[in-house]
Amino acid sequence: MTLFDAGTARVEPQPQVKLVVAYDGTDFSGFAAQPGQPGVRTVGGVLADAIAKLLRHDVRLACAGRTDAGVHAWGQVASFPSEPGLDPWRLQAAVTSMLGPEVVIRSAELVDPQFDARHAAQWRSYRYTILNRSVPDPFRDRFTWWVPDALDLRALRLAADPFVGEHDFSSFCRKGPEGSSRTRRVLDSRWCDEGDGVLRYEIRANAFCWQMVRAIVGTLVEVGLGKRRPGEMMAILRACDRDAAGQLAPPRGLCLWEVGY
Repeated sequence: MTLFDAGTARVEPQPQVKLVVAYDGTDFSGFAAQPGQPGVRTVGGVLADAIAKLLRHDVRLACAGRTDAGVHAWGQVASFPSEPGLDPWRLQAAVTSMLGPEVVIRSAELVDPQFDARHAAQWRSYRYTILNRSVPDPFRDRFTWWVPDALDLRALRLAADPFVGEHDFSSFCRKGPEGSSRTRRVLDSRWCDEGDGVLRYEIRANAFCWQMVRAIVGTLVEVGLGKRRPGEMMAILRACDRDAAGQLAPPRGLCLWEVGY
């Protein structure tokens, strides 16, 4: 299989290749490649290696969201500079055959040369799935947080509302580099009941800081269990203190669902 169309000539600057990637993050140490650390397996690392093997040179991937260890994605977006004659469909098929079903390229296309998967993103949406019933499900375990005690869905929904809007999320984020902002604009925050004990939290924002969604979900679950009141959420936000919020939800229930451009 050739990845190039013979005889095709392109003028500079070259388009970017935009990839929409899905993966099971269970056995990966996050998305970001970690060069110089042998044995550390990342989604970005195996994806870049597969593309480099096909193109016969190294590539540097930009990504929309640097998901943590154990976190999954359905709509992760990555990009890298194209080269003359590259056929994105053949690239998609070849990489997926090498890495699937653990890592799959859902779509590949040539886009504007100025496109950057991270900086061009207008919003990201995440989904967090909880299995709320007395008996765990081995077929869902890699992708859900099993919470055996009954959760109050009404309280969960009330507690999710205050996150909408622009806030300093320091109470729900690990500290980043000195001087970095933890102010984010949340566009949507809601709980969905899928039936059979499956609850899904959906959140969409212009950007997310480190471990923000997992900290929010962990705190909301404490509300659902009656350990906190829904009315406490705004006070926790205003505290700008990580100690004011609750536990981190496990990574396995979290999925980067979609990125908007």
